[in-house]
Amino acid sequence: MLVGPVGAGKTSLIHMLQKDSQKAEKTQSIIFTDGAIDTPGEYAQIPRFYSALMVTAMQASTVAVVQDATDLKIALPPGFASMFSRPVVGVVTKIDVPGIDREKARERLLQIGVKEPIFFVSSHTGEGLDELIEYFGKGGVHNE
Repeated sequence: MLVGPVGAGKTSLIHMLQKDSQKAEKTQSIIFTDGAIDTPGEYAQIPRFYSALMVTAMQASTVAVVQDATDLKIALPPGFASMFSRPVVGVVTKIDVPGIDREKARERLLQIGVKEPIFFVSSHTGEGLDELIEYFGKGGVHNE
């Protein structure tokens, strides 16, 4: 299940992971597709939708919180990731854009309670996707 603010690149990432070439459109509701769960950014940014995310996460093996490397404003509250009863990983998207700050993006994920691993990916170039695919292929479980 991918969770994150509006415009973070969740849908584009799912399309790349599934090798689907269709253009990403605004996600209006929770979408289940080929083993992935895509969530609207508003669900992560508006607290009254948190219960929908928590219930939906029960159907996921892993929750991936997505952070846009080009937009580092604080969009999710501290401890946000702790609401999920599934393993939570971080994914920093749009790393192909010049001038991004990877460490600041990583810090944003840590601030909301994401633990390692944190993956750095580009849905445009494919950079970093192999590591993410490998992680999900192992069931999304990371060993402490």
